[in-house]
Amino acid sequence: MQTQIRTHYLLNIVLINLYLICTTSYATQPIINYASLAQPVWSKHGMVSSQQKIATEVGVNILKQGGNAVDAAIAVGFTLAVTLPRAGNLGGGGVMLVHLAKQNQTIALDYREMAPQEAFRDMYLNEDGSVDKNRSRFHGLAIGVPGTVKGLTEALEKYGSMSLQQVLQPAIELASNGFFVDRDLALSLKRSVKRLTRWPATAKVFYHSDGSSYKTGELFKQPDLTSTLQKISLQGSSAFYQGEIAQKIVDTVNLAGGNMQLDDMSGYQVKTRQPVTGTYRGYKIKSMPPPSSGGTHIIQILNIMEQQNLSTSGHNSAQTIHLMAEAMKRAYADRSEYLGDPDFVNVPVKQLTAKNYAKQLFSQITPDEASDSKDIKAGLNIHHESPQTTHYSVVDRWGNAVSNTYTLNFSYGSGILAEGTGVLLNNEMDDFSAKPGVANAYGLIGGDANAVEARKRPLSSMSPTIVFKPDSDDVMLVTGSPGGSRIITTTLQIISNIIDHKMNIAEATLASRFHHQWLPDKITLEKGFSKDTIQLLQQKGHQIDASRWAMGSTQSILKVDDGWTGASDLRQSGTLTVGH
Repeated sequence: MQTQIRTHYLLNIVLINLYLICTTSYATQPIINYASLAQPVWSKHGMVSSQQKIATEVGVNILKQGGNAVDAAIAVGFTLAVTLPRAGNLGGGGVMLVHLAKQNQTIALDYREMAPQEAFRDMYLNEDGSVDKNRSRFHGLAIGVPGTVKGLTEALEKYGSMSLQQVLQPAIELASNGFFVDRDLALSLKRSVKRLTRWPATAKVFYHSDGSSYKTGELFKQPDLTSTLQKISLQGSSAFYQGEIAQKIVDTVNLAGGNMQLDDMSGYQVKTRQPVTGTYRGYKIKSMPPPSSGGTHIIQILNIMEQQNLSTSGHNSAQTIHLMAEAMKRAYADRSEYLGDPDFVNVPVKQLTAKNYAKQLFSQITPDEASDSKDIKAGLNIHHESPQTTHYSVVDRWGNAVSNTYTLNFSYGSGILAEGTGVLLNNEMDDFSAKPGVANAYGLIGGDANAVEARKRPLSSMSPTIVFKPDSDDVMLVTGSPGGSRIITTTLQIISNIIDHKMNIAEATLASRFHHQWLPDKITLEKGFSKDTIQLLQQKGHQIDASRWAMGSTQSILKVDDGWTGASDLRQSGTLTVGH
């Protein structure tokens, strides 16, 4: 009996102790973890982050079928041409960064649009020397030779593991069977109705026969684009750059006042370039080289920022914003002077990205006073691109990664569609300096290095970027953004938010952004900055533009100990990151 009592007593003691342990645990460990302001998507094996949910799902399905990051990226690129027609495209161009983990090799693919052979320096000037903006934006002369189809197919051929038919099939089915219009597409078509219905072939594809816009939930089919995609699937890029499709593109351009030849199309080539590289606080940065200015100036600005401890000054504090804005001014001044197509001009990338040059520029910055942009000139002693670009990022289970940005320039490009093909054509020629010293549509000023020349590629801000861990060849971050002139500053803020301020990828994406591009001389702020911060910046002499517009639409993937995390920017509707 005593043994039973003793056993019962000991059991009660154990139960009481367990109760105390559990209640203490619950008291100290909340049911929901509030350590982060935003939670990213997580995946063990691979991930796709894009601006359009259907395209993301297509890419993830390719990964699930055993495809690598390049296979998925090419499938996403062709799908976006169907489901995000204002930016995804066949008739535009772009830039892609591919990292092959097994070979420890990172490749930069330049499939930027090219000026036709009849292009010349003053082609957009009136007799009085003024710039005819219509000719460089909404005219046959605005259209560059498209590079997207060759860029995507060549990337797949060199670095993919699946066939062109396999990766194109989802896009073909979506164009043929149709997809339900989401709110984002419905709104963009409604906003663009006046410009797009100016061209009968464009109106026929994107609007009803009575001229009305597609509404959310309506089924949208594209039979001509289906035929074009099927031909590319069977014949490769030659189906696009030679023969019937090429002839229709050339005829359309010339009927709209342009001057493009068939051999402009057949002679187009993708350029394989070396990524521009640098380091930031020990992390290795690889990004796109010229004719993209993005990588060069991201590294240049980060080099200047590295001279100060930003984790101490604090995220989006007046002190941090002041330093970064001053660094941005100097980088954009250099952009206007030195950047262009490296096949035509000598671009001093090594000098611009040198640590010593950054120290020289940092020494010009005073902590309590803004520099006047008119006093900032290009610093080396040597002899609104459109916000309707789109970016996506992909990683796979083997550690391969793709960061891709491509565009038509303006939303829906020139608005001109090559009849019978379903292909919208770019207005990328506006990214040249029509008249050196005169700003383009996005306020960016270019010099002689970016003047129009036959077969030259215009300067871009597109900045697909991959960051690697310190003392390792493993990918840590894959990121990029649309946003015209703001692509550079948007992308570098993602990098700084993660490295300097230890944010997760969702927090880094959600954080408010700012921008300075030298001229006009003002800091543009998104919503979310306090009045106190704005007043402190004004006291330093900064002009402030509290913009009601969001900046960028980053699609980013970050490596963590147990897999991948990702986040699509909520500044655009319809974005999606999915892993598997």
